[in-house]
Amino acid sequence: MGGDAAHHLGRVLRAQQGQVYELSDGQRVRLGRIEKVTRDRVEFSLLEEIPVHPPTLDVTLLLSVVKFDAFEWAIEKATELGVSAIVPLAAARSEKALLAAAGKRAERWKKILAEASQQSRRLRVPVLRELTQPARAFSADAAAVKVMLSERAEAPTLRQMLQATPSSNQADLAIGPEGGWTEAEFAIAQASGFREASLGKQILRTETAVAAALASLNYALSE
Repeated sequence: MGGDAAHHLGRVLRAQQGQVYELSDGQRVRLGRIEKVTRDRVEFSLLEEIPVHPPTLDVTLLLSVVKFDAFEWAIEKATELGVSAIVPLAAARSEKALLAAAGKRAERWKKILAEASQQSRRLRVPVLRELTQPARAFSADAAAVKVMLSERAEAPTLRQMLQATPSSNQADLAIGPEGGWTEAEFAIAQASGFREASLGKQILRTETAVAAALASLNYALSE
C-alpha cells in the first residue's frame, strides 16, 4: 500500500508491524497484518475475508447546501446509512456565500465520504455529484420513489406516504435548506414526480432530517 493511505497509516496512526487492519479493494474486505512500514509504503500479509452486506436500497440524496459543519455531518451519516449518491443542491434559500464556496469543499467532502465508508465497512464510496440547481436535479433521476421533505401543514407524514407507495429498491430523497423550499421549488419537484412528506410537527435541523429520513426509508423499503 502506498500514497495517502500509507502516509495516514504510517505517519498519522503510527501503524506498527503486527497490527491488523481491514482492507478493501472495492470488491471484498479482508483482514491484513502489517509486515513492514517504511516512509511511503506499508506492506501487509492478507488474512481471512470479512463478510460484507451491500445496501439493498439505492438512494440518491439531494441535499441543499447549509452551513458546512452541518452539511458535512449530514453527508457522513448519510454514507453510514447507505446512500449511493449525494447531490449538493443550490436551493433558492441556501446562503449565497456558502454556494460560492461549495466548489472548494468538494475534495474535503470526498474525503469525508471515503472515511465514513471505511468506518461502516462499505465496499463503495457514495458518488458525490457537482453542485446542482434543484430544477435540474429533480428531473435527473428516474427512481420509482421520490420523496421531498416538507414542513407544510398539509403534507402527509413520511410513514403515510410510504404506506401508499409501491415497494421499490430505488429512491430519491430531497431535503431543503434551513429556510425551507420555495413555492417554485415545490412546483418543480411535483412536476418531476416528487411527493411531499413530513417528519412530524417539530421543525428539525437539516442534518437531523437527513438521518431520520434515511433511517425511515431503510426500514420501509430495504429487503
